[in-house]
Amino acid sequence: MTGRNATLAGLAAIVLWSTMVGMIRLVTESLGAIGGAAMIYTCCSVLLFLTVGWPKLREFNRVYLLTGALMFAGYEVCFALAIGLATDARQAIEVGIVNYLWPCLTVLFAILFTGQRSSILFIPGIGLSIAGIALVLGGDTGLDLPGTIENIRTNPLSYALALLGAVIWSAYCTVTKLFAKGNNGITPFFMLTAASFWVLYLFSDTEPIHLTLTGVVATLVAACAIGFGYALWNVGILHGNMTLLAAASYFTPVLSAAFSSLMLATALGVTFWVGTAIVCVGATVCWVATREPKKAGETTPPAAATPDRTVTDERPRDRAAVRVGGRRHSSRGPSALGIRRRKHEADAIDTH
Repeated sequence: MTGRNATLAGLAAIVLWSTMVGMIRLVTESLGAIGGAAMIYTCCSVLLFLTVGWPKLREFNRVYLLTGALMFAGYEVCFALAIGLATDARQAIEVGIVNYLWPCLTVLFAILFTGQRSSILFIPGIGLSIAGIALVLGGDTGLDLPGTIENIRTNPLSYALALLGAVIWSAYCTVTKLFAKGNNGITPFFMLTAASFWVLYLFSDTEPIHLTLTGVVATLVAACAIGFGYALWNVGILHGNMTLLAAASYFTPVLSAAFSSLMLATALGVTFWVGTAIVCVGATVCWVATREPKKAGETTPPAAATPDRTVTDERPRDRAAVRVGGRRHSSRGPSALGIRRRKHEADAIDTH
């Protein structure tokens, strides 16, 4: 696959992920918050198994395999339940924006735990994201602290789950960077998530799932959006333009709000859109704060993936030779070492 097509695949993944809030809400309205999520992630697990495959777990670092799996499942549970338990469609869209604090929190965790360097721009970046979320939660009145508090009080569980999910996902990104070593556990992680939802369903006081044509179709479409999103993103991060993909991923909240507004037939005011745009700007500023300055004589700019990592934009070569551990290896197409580096440095990317 050419670099251009791979980049298009990555951009398509961002578009698919932007539909998640609306899709999950549609399914949970038909099948219930827990039962609907269990159906989505079960179907998605099957899709990922068929497209991405099953990894060699013996090659995984145990810390990553255990803590990474628990954090991934914990995040997905928090994210899906925050949307499913929202009182109405607008609140579901709002909790999706709250969850988007994770890029800034990822930068913070990277600075604290992985030695990531950052400029002073990181502080206003976080400030902008928090201000944007406050503007969104304030409703049509804008920055209104009493109004924001009252809005949260109407359903504190959904907002708390969205915020907790952002914290967990940031921690997951940090653990992945430190211990993943290029391994991708997305298929077993999704299966664990599906199992977690089914356990919650069995031990919770919820009504039985009543399958309807609308619910089944929405479930399959949601599973395809999530599953194919991960599959396409994997192609993008290995062979595409990571700088372009990273920049595009930071505008996910705007796309997500737009798709959700259309899918859920919910009108969003000017204040909401301004707040969402400010969240995007804040996340982008945090990313810029972690980018290293260009060295003298450097002609190819480094490609940044997410706030906690930088990926070298290597172009495919007809025949590449690399030296690893004193031995000389060759491979056709992109260098084997380059692919391993890309997988190691980009496996924590996600645009939820």
